[in-house]
Amino acid sequence: MSRPAIPGYTYGSTQVARSPMSDEDFAVLKQTVLLGDADLAALRQTGEVLADQVEAILDVWYGFVGAHPHLVHYFSGADGQPDPAYLAGVRRRFGQWIVDTCAARYDRDWLDYQYEIGLRHTSAKKGKTDGVASAASSIHLRYLIAFIVPITATIKPFLAKKGHSPEQVEAMHTAWFKSITLQVTLWSEPYVAPSTF
Repeated sequence: MSRPAIPGYTYGSTQVARSPMSDEDFAVLKQTVLLGDADLAALRQTGEVLADQVEAILDVWYGFVGAHPHLVHYFSGADGQPDPAYLAGVRRRFGQWIVDTCAARYDRDWLDYQYEIGLRHTSAKKGKTDGVASAASSIHLRYLIAFIVPITATIKPFLAKKGHSPEQVEAMHTAWFKSITLQVTLWSEPYVAPSTF
């Protein structure tokens, strides 16, 4: 998979620390969210459907965040005001994340990058990728988990825009939901003690 030149986008590079999760535990976790080969095929189809809609999806998601002060707070600079450069930098990586969600092999490189994404939501790396001293030192875990709903619910209308059957749309949406749940679970790892994760 070729990697685009996006500032701070380090998927597949040596800059990404290895996830502490073993390959065996990762395999079991994928089984737990029922992510199988049919879902990976549906995600590939999802990628084709969403390819020319990424910016429109981001507009919806950024509109949602921007409409909620408790969420836009996490994109603030040291002065507590939303930082446009920070929002723009994250947006480019967020767009690539949509592509990666659909195209990934869900292998060790992908697992390691999920750990990196998780770290970037905690005080260990929050804002460091963009050189921002944010008023929010980390994103509260409760919002990371709760965001599963808007990220999943708002994608379905985009999946239905290309003339696929209701059954195909449902299969793509289900695969997306499984992937998002898996990813948020993995992003949660840096927040908790290893003995409880």
